[in-house]
Amino acid sequence: MDAKTPAVLVLTGPVRPDEMAGWCAVVREALAGGAGGVVVCDVGGLGPPGLAAVDLLARLELTARRAGGRIRLRDASPGLVALLGLLGLRFQTEGQAEEREPPLGVEEAVETGDPAG
Repeated sequence: MDAKTPAVLVLTGPVRPDEMAGWCAVVREALAGGAGGVVVCDVGGLGPPGLAAVDLLARLELTARRAGGRIRLRDASPGLVALLGLLGLRFQTEGQAEEREPPLGVEEAVETGDPAG
């Protein structure tokens, strides 16, 4: 891994409180080892979004920021992104539908009386 290549952590669920310190240590080590200031957390295997996952991600982000870096989420479910947003936690994400074209079958509604833009 060179200084520009982010480290990738694959997080799996269920999240257990006794594992959090270990994951934080991995983030610190990755950033100290030249992960380009970013650690990618693949969260596709975390399972249904819940407060334990949110707690883990918040702790990892805090650890990364203290080490001068940040966390980027990969394969985050819309439910997890929504829960994080509801709690006021904003993460950079990879591969979200907002970054590309909307999924098939999704249309934007236009209210009558809206000015054309």
